[in-house]
Amino acid sequence: MMIPFGALIRKDLRLFFSDRRAVTMSFVAPILIAAFFGYVFGGNGGKTETSKIQVLVADQDGSAISKAIAADLTASPSLEVKPSSLEEAREAVRKGKAGVAIVIPKEFGTEAGRAFFRPEKKPEIGVLYDPSHSAEQGMVQGILTGSVMQIVSKEMFGGTSGQKVVQETLSDLEKNQQMVPADKNSLRALLQGVETWNGRVKEREGAAGATGISGGLSVPYQIKAEAVTAKSGVQYNGYAHSFGGMSVQFILFMGIDVGIGMLLLRERGLWKRLRAAPLSRGMLLGSRAVSAALISMLILTVVFSVARVVFGVKIEGSMAGFIGVCVAFSLMTAAFGLLIAAIGKTAEATRGLAVLVTLIMVMLGGAWVPAFVFPQWLQKVTMLVPTRWAMDGLDAMTWRGLGFSAALGPIGVLLLCAVVFGALAVSRFQWEAEG
Repeated sequence: MMIPFGALIRKDLRLFFSDRRAVTMSFVAPILIAAFFGYVFGGNGGKTETSKIQVLVADQDGSAISKAIAADLTASPSLEVKPSSLEEAREAVRKGKAGVAIVIPKEFGTEAGRAFFRPEKKPEIGVLYDPSHSAEQGMVQGILTGSVMQIVSKEMFGGTSGQKVVQETLSDLEKNQQMVPADKNSLRALLQGVETWNGRVKEREGAAGATGISGGLSVPYQIKAEAVTAKSGVQYNGYAHSFGGMSVQFILFMGIDVGIGMLLLRERGLWKRLRAAPLSRGMLLGSRAVSAALISMLILTVVFSVARVVFGVKIEGSMAGFIGVCVAFSLMTAAFGLLIAAIGKTAEATRGLAVLVTLIMVMLGGAWVPAFVFPQWLQKVTMLVPTRWAMDGLDAMTWRGLGFSAALGPIGVLLLCAVVFGALAVSRFQWEAEG
């Protein structure tokens, strides 16, 4: 019993190792994908170069405090800060060109100084953010809190405007009839101490200031966060991006099946027999491309219909743009499948390579992991990957709610890739497998 059993095992192992390309891809694919994710998420003890968060700062105040806050944010190693107007910042966030924008309102410096000692009324700093970048928003708000506390406290305990605020607050304190006497005495003592300290700082320029303040002081501002989506009152629907990503992934897998299916038909000699019939190369490849494109469109239609009915995903932008992106991606996928069939030698080896290429395209396209978490150099590389354009186009036409013009770029790139893949497939097409 054991002899036939062992013979069957040896037969399977010989079949596996007989195709060197298939064997190679069985080991290379998991190694490369694991290395990719390890690199992106801080492999090597977290020494990976991390991507800076794109932050726009609209300083409507122009005070010493607001300028110092902007400078402190710019010096942060985690942020890439650029000045902007409120209108430009809002539009950049809406289009996904920036993840977060900070809006410092007029009179913030003065009001923040007053709120530092009397928290009844706090000025607001606006934070506009892309809802698909909520993790970035939280990080930016944390850095912003530290910057504001450091800058405002330093100004209140040594700055020119701080001296003025302390004097005004002392004057207002004597007129306040609503504050509890004990609290008033404590605050008066604190302000008088600050006033004395400011006098000493003025005499000794370059003092460290109040980096170690503790006890009773309040964060001198509050954040007004706003998720910038397609329209006012429209909430971000995370299902829109996830359905787009999974559609892209599984349609590409369908393209692999088309290519592998054609290779299997060639191995069985069907292509050779078709050559004897009045069937041209263009007719054979063209029919497969059109059928694959139609299947892709059907998948996209069904998937997004379910997303609309069950999960409330809407086409907030241009419907024509959405259809255009879907058609262009379907044609690109069809050409990708033809290219697999044209350059592949055996179905087994080609499948492994095609799956690896597809997974890399899906990862770099942002279908699994948002592209903004990649290192900056890798974010630039992803612009060469068609799946990145497909994802950006689908996002733009769904939850971002952009117009048709925003779809022109993705449509153009996807159609260009379809032409290139198709031309390569035709040029490499062979009726019979290589010996």
